[in-house]
Amino acid sequence: MNATTTSLDHACVISGNRRSGKDEIAARAARAATGLSRAGVGQGDTVALLLRNDIAIFEASTAATLLGAYPVPINWHFKPDEIAYILNDCKAKALVAHRDVLKNLPTPLPAGILLLVVDTPPELVSAYGVPGAEAAPAAARLWDEWLSDYEPWTGAPQLTSSVIYTSGTTGKPKGVLRPPMTQEQAQRAFAMVAGMYGFQAGEAIRTVITGPMYHTAPNGYALTTFRFGGTVVLQPRFDPLGLLELIEKYRITHLHLVPTMFVRLLKLSDEERRAHDLSSLRFVSHGAAPCSPKVKQAMIDWWGPVINEYYGSTETGGITVQSSQEALQKPSSVGRPLPGVKLRICDEAGKPLGTGAVGNIHIHTTAMPGFNYLGKSGAQAQIDAEPYVWVGDIGYLDEEGYLFLCDRRSDIINSGGVNIYSAEIEAALMEMPGITDCAVFGIPDDEYGESVCAHLVAEPGAALNEEGIKAFLRERLSGYKVPRRIVFDTALPREESGKVFKRKIREPYWAKAERAI
Repeated sequence: MNATTTSLDHACVISGNRRSGKDEIAARAARAATGLSRAGVGQGDTVALLLRNDIAIFEASTAATLLGAYPVPINWHFKPDEIAYILNDCKAKALVAHRDVLKNLPTPLPAGILLLVVDTPPELVSAYGVPGAEAAPAAARLWDEWLSDYEPWTGAPQLTSSVIYTSGTTGKPKGVLRPPMTQEQAQRAFAMVAGMYGFQAGEAIRTVITGPMYHTAPNGYALTTFRFGGTVVLQPRFDPLGLLELIEKYRITHLHLVPTMFVRLLKLSDEERRAHDLSSLRFVSHGAAPCSPKVKQAMIDWWGPVINEYYGSTETGGITVQSSQEALQKPSSVGRPLPGVKLRICDEAGKPLGTGAVGNIHIHTTAMPGFNYLGKSGAQAQIDAEPYVWVGDIGYLDEEGYLFLCDRRSDIINSGGVNIYSAEIEAALMEMPGITDCAVFGIPDDEYGESVCAHLVAEPGAALNEEGIKAFLRERLSGYKVPRRIVFDTALPREESGKVFKRKIREPYWAKAERAI
């Protein structure tokens, strides 16, 4: 089969029919840095990004880091109250937003914030069926026009990274903040990333970004590929057949996917699979969610031994990696530690356990600089076991040092690679008249890994139904957080402390599954 290769003669970012070279993006970012500086953004400040996957993300992220400031991606599914929380928590001095998501902004915006509006490009308008001409607030500036007002920034660039919000060990999101890196720290961090993503020094890297860049992995993957001279193709919205077309068209070498995408790819017909030349693929990494051994085997059978799994967290970066060959030898493992990473399994008191014993996974890494939670300097101490960190995951190490995950933070649901916090959903449910008790947790889902399930107790005589409850939640939460399954109980089991014994409710759903998470 002959591939319809599109020639790529330099590093660039491609979105739809638009292409911007690395030098062009750098020049625009330098102008943006000057503009942000004039608006009072400096070292240690934050610039919020409410953007779909677009070339503007690379411009705005680079601009912030030139000043030693931190880009803060925000989930564009968020409702106004959710966005307001992030803006206030990170004390953003500027917000760069696509025109079509302006309707989600809180009114009014936090005082003193500079609002910069990016026109939503045609490929995103088409992919999401959104209007491309939403009116912008009078005080807003249009990104392209605003850039033209400034000369390029000439100061020394800083080595900062994006602040990604994660729940940590509580239901409230926290921004993971790392100090600016030294050159030595940056080299160690890139070595870790290279191990996770299969980047080799001097090789051409061409990738497709399939996941939203407000998430840790797609954000880091895309920006790292770009900064090290790779070509980044932005898929407006994940589509399995569309991805195969892009792989063939641009001779893609590297990919980052989540298991949900594997499932959707495997649903393509044999004819659709055979219609595209995928021989350019050299390293396909996946993480962010558990992957069924059957799904991984099927992908290896189709794409060959290019499928590689990693395990990591926003706080620690990459922790382990596993090749296709290792996956076949050690099904259900997530691999062995990356260079610079040490693991130990501990009991609740922090005492190390032996080989094969299940306990808390404590992580020590020199591959990434330390972190703190933005504006919450004491919060890290809640998970620190110096010099190891525990992010709430549970598992064991076998005799060869392979890590197996058994469970994770009990109140976090991982659906399609996205963390959903049950405490937030439970709080919203308890605001609804007629509900007296509730428990939210994840249940098995063939496509997404987990889906959200809620067990509720209603007041006697309360006229509640599933659709009414979902409608109530949609007014307060992003759609993906609304439970797909709602069950009414007469009472929920509770521990002596009064805490709902979720495990007793959750276990029947997982009894027939091949996995525990």
